Amino acid sequence: MPLDFIEREIEDLPPLNQEEASLVDMHSLLNVLNILHGELALIGLTLARDSDALRGALGVCSQWLADLRDPERLRRAADMFPALRSRVMNDVARLMAQHPDKENDLELLESRANLDSVFLVLDLRMRELLARWRKPDEWVPMSLAQLRLNLLQVFAAIGKNSKGRYRIIYNLAMQAPSDYYVQLDFDSTEGDSATMPPVLHDVIRDLIANARKYTKPGGAITAGFYASQDELKLVVQDTGRGIPENELTEVVKFGRRGSNVGDVRTMGAGFGLTKAYYVTKQFGGRMWIASRLGVGTRITLIIPRPPLDYCPKDMFL
Repeated sequence: MPLDFIEREIEDLPPLNQEEASLVDMHSLLNVLNILHGELALIGLTLARDSDALRGALGVCSQWLADLRDPERLRRAADMFPALRSRVMNDVARLMAQHPDKENDLELLESRANLDSVFLVLDLRMRELLARWRKPDEWVPMSLAQLRLNLLQVFAAIGKNSKGRYRIIYNLAMQAPSDYYVQLDFDSTEGDSATMPPVLHDVIRDLIANARKYTKPGGAITAGFYASQDELKLVVQDTGRGIPENELTEVVKFGRRGSNVGDVRTMGAGFGLTKAYYVTKQFGGRMWIASRLGVGTRITLIIPRPPLDYCPKDMFL
């Protein structure tokens, strides 16, 4: 940790009510649905100069967003995901058929590609949620290669959504001034897998996406994950704007953001750090935030592992 970072352990936050807990749990899904809603509005503007032109598709998206507040309603929506996806895409196809002169419009083609990317991520999220709901406290072996691939897919979607404003690259020698450099290091004493709660995958993804969000293009995001015999350790560090010292514990509370990030356009609701804290505590772990304004931020999570014979050996996600 850089010597000029200020570090605080996050402890003893109050429990969430049912609606808050559902929104925090669905944080990753909320972000993707907000991106989907934005892309549908943009397609309406491109084709018909009307952000509400895809009313049916936007209605499906808005209903998904409303369902995030109620776990039972969201479970039903997750089971119906293929049908709901078809309704959205059929609405898009209908509007495109009404404007054949726009079929080769570059902005429209880009938005269609973004839709495909968003639905790929949504499909992954829905499958993760359905598996997690069946056994919420289970620890399962996860392939480190698959974990990395899932993160690369998320970054690919983020890059497409930027519409050329920046790139995300993984080789420092290739970084241009408008690029983000991302380093992902995953290791385990179990070899090419690590036994963990599946919800931790959400936390890793959310913290890395958060780090990108509050770091300007040209910056760097580094994530390290290590599964030892005794514990899981996750560290995510960025070269972003940092967090004011007196807000290091406040930004973890439900719906809070730092006072210095009001200008950052975001599709989320400020739940990333909140989710990281409550998941860490759910499994008996500890969380620290280290930061400095203008230097960056570092999040550290440590979760003790249960005995290996507690964890199933035949399920890889």
